[in-house]
Order: sequence, then structure tokens, then C-alpha cells
Amino acid sequence: MTGLTEKLTAMLEPVIESLGYELLMLELTGQGHNSVLRLYIDSPDGIDLGDCERVSREVAGALDVEDPIPQAYQLEVSSPGLDRPLAKPQHFERFAGEEVKISLFYPRDGRKRFDGVLRGINGSLVLLETPGGVIELELTDIERARLVPRF
Repeated sequence: MTGLTEKLTAMLEPVIESLGYELLMLELTGQGHNSVLRLYIDSPDGIDLGDCERVSREVAGALDVEDPIPQAYQLEVSSPGLDRPLAKPQHFERFAGEEVKISLFYPRDGRKRFDGVLRGINGSLVLLETPGGVIELELTDIERARLVPRF
């Protein structure tokens, strides 16, 4: 995470949790007027449009007061969807046994993308069962991890 995304997470996570939701992941993408602050939220009862609107209003208010993002941006609040992102250590534990796709920041053994069955997390190592056996991926090396939807 960059310094700004860490600051935003620290600032917004308590606001979102006070509303009864979990902040799964925060992304700040784009540059200049094309910047997007995207928040993925969840709750035990799932997320609907009303939940996204409620969180959006509260987060927008907090962002207006603190003004941590120097450029113009668009705020998006979303449910995790079927291909739910995994970002926190507890996500990797909670979804052990599920099929996942993982992308790394930098290649490992010539590869940046790995698919397999999540076997949990051991300290900072994500355990992924692949056709070649179980591999360990450092959590800080993971750029993006998502569940593979089941239909």
C-alpha cells in the first residue's frame, strides 16, 4: 500500500465499521481528474444499493472534512461481488478451501499469476495449492487476490 492508501484506510475503516460494515479493500487508481477512490464493503447480511449509498454519504462527509486526496476524484462504493477480493490476512484464512486467482507485484519463477485452492495463511505466507504442489506467497508480494466464482 502506498502512504496515501494507508492513510485513507486508517481514516475510513472506523467510519465504515461504525455503520456496521467491513472495509474489505480500498483502491485509489488513475491520475488527475481520472482518479477513482473505490471502496469494497461487506456485511454478514450482504450488501445492497442502499448500503453502498449509506456508506458513500458518510465517507464523502469524512473525506470533505479531512481532504486527504490532493486531486479531484470519483468515489465508488461497491459490494465484493462474486469474485470477492482478498486483501487482509483474515480473508485468506476465512476463505481457505476456495479456488482463487492471485497476481503478484513482481514475477516469481517467471510468473506473476497463480491459480489454485487457497489453503490459508501461516504468518505472512499465503498457502496456495497448485497442480505442482503447495506454494507459499508472501502477503506483501500479492498485488491482487480474488475468489473464483462458482456457478
